[in-house]
Parts: sequence; structure tokens; C-alpha cells
Amino acid sequence: MNERRKKIRLGTENYRGRRTYFVTLCCAKRHPVFLDEGAAHQVLHELIASVARYDFLLHAYCLMPDHLHILVEGSNDGCDLMRFVIAFKRQTTLAHGEHTDSPLWQSRYYDHILRRTDATENVAWYIWSNPVRKGLCAAPQEYPFSGSFTIDWKSRGAPARLWSPLWRLAPP
Repeated sequence: MNERRKKIRLGTENYRGRRTYFVTLCCAKRHPVFLDEGAAHQVLHELIASVARYDFLLHAYCLMPDHLHILVEGSNDGCDLMRFVIAFKRQTTLAHGEHTDSPLWQSRYYDHILRRTDATENVAWYIWSNPVRKGLCAAPQEYPFSGSFTIDWKSRGAPARLWSPLWRLAPP
């Protein structure tokens, strides 16, 4: 039986321009590929190159063992999130394929377009706090695969109330 998958993307016009996006990419079969520090560093190196190549600002990132969270913002009207994500996944998959036959990423990814009322730094703290929620470290600043290129987050404290993508579904 050939089941049709639910369309999870908005129209392509929603992914262009000066918008801010919370994106999660999961490893294929949620395999913990990034327990290997070499693989983690390789993906982060390509992430940094890709945001520069596609003119995105990287407000926050956290590379967990089996997924990647990023908070990016288009720096000009020509930015295209879909092109950026496709290219990033392609480049990292090619590099990963040099070492293994197993796929790197799931075919789809999760995205959330921030509203003007969403505080960018609160969303960033949600991302940086992920390793603490998963028991990988005691404080977000301790985790080696998190960071930002726009926020001096390690010298600041987390907001009193963290943002959550689930708030859109049910108020806290």
C-alpha cells in the first residue's frame, strides 16, 4: 500500500527573506552518530560554512548525539531556508558517506518560523538547555557542541521562563 505522507511545509514564500527559524534535523533512525567527536566536529564545521555561504545568522546551535537544533535568521531578502537546509544536509551526508554506508539524516526535518512576539534569546536558551534536559551535563555552558555566533550566551543567565515549541499547541 502506498500511503501519502502529510505535507508539513508551508508555502515556499514562508522560508525566504529576513525571518528567524528554529530547525531540528534528526539522524536516520535516531542513531547517535555524534557520539563520535570527529563526526560532530565535521558537521559543526559544515554548519558554520553553510550559514556563511547562504547568508544566515547563527543565533544558536546544539548538536546532540542523534539530532541537531539550530536557530538561524536570514540576513537579507534573498535568504532561502529550504535551499540552506538541503545544501547543508547534502554536504554533511557526502562527508559522512566517506566513512560509512549508513545514512546520516532523516529525509525530513522540523521547522518553526518564529513570530515577532517570540524572543530570539529565549528560543536560543531552549536549544542550549537541551543537553541539560537529557542529562548530558549540569549546565548548558558545559556542553561542547553548543554555541552562537550572535549572542554572548555563556556570560548570561537563562531567562526565567524558557520558550517551548509546544506552547503553540497548548498554553503552559
